[in-house]
Amino acid sequence: MDFSKLFSLEGRVAVVTGGSRGIGAMIAEGFLAAGAERVYITARKAEVVAETAARLGSRCIALPGDISSTAGLDALVQDLSERESSLDILVNNAGVAWGADFDVFPEMGWDKVMNLNVKTLFFLTQKLHPLLKAAASVDRPAKVINIASVDGLRINPWETYSYQASKAAVVHLTKRMAARLITDNIVASCICPGAFPSEMNKAAKLAPEKSAAGIPSKRVGTIEDMAGGAIYLASRAGDYIVGTPLPIDGGIVNGWIPSEFTDPSGH
Repeated sequence: MDFSKLFSLEGRVAVVTGGSRGIGAMIAEGFLAAGAERVYITARKAEVVAETAARLGSRCIALPGDISSTAGLDALVQDLSERESSLDILVNNAGVAWGADFDVFPEMGWDKVMNLNVKTLFFLTQKLHPLLKAAASVDRPAKVINIASVDGLRINPWETYSYQASKAAVVHLTKRMAARLITDNIVASCICPGAFPSEMNKAAKLAPEKSAAGIPSKRVGTIEDMAGGAIYLASRAGDYIVGTPLPIDGGIVNGWIPSEFTDPSGH
């Protein structure tokens, strides 16, 4: 075993949805730094996708489009299929949130979130299955990495009902997908991010010190934290991690002991 290649993505082709900013852009940048041959990023705003691809270099390719619809999914799959005969890594990162009080939470806020966060994730993977299968082997499985959230592992105090339900669904759906896809030498897993600066988590972006106060590690996540976890799962190092959710959260899920369980000295 050449351990110097353990975390290498040399020669691999990846797609990152929602890859123009935030966590998606962090993952795309990390894949490129780890040696990926090509990383395709997709998102709805064409100008932002193009700007990010230009910033990340010639091996990052912009494929703008709205994958919240079946037509958008089909267009992305067709475009990618015209460019590539196989796909090593799919990162299902595109997502949306919605917050409203329980008494007035709208049906639109339910349908939009569940459709993009759960339904799109499943059907994009289904439609790209032939390309993933073409790249996969026992010695080098293809990878599907779904981006869930710590909110899929425990509740948060905000009234984001459909978002929290959708991310819990992603965690469980990943396990079921993994059981099926491993038969084709495709390894599926998921990342559950905590607080990372992004448009979706504006508190971590605009007031990181305030956000850090509620995190056991006392800081918000960085590109190194997110890229490191994604590279681990995407590379040879993660080949035996099947269906497992990986919290990258500074201890939010597993490291926090509520004050009522501590003694007066704080221990």
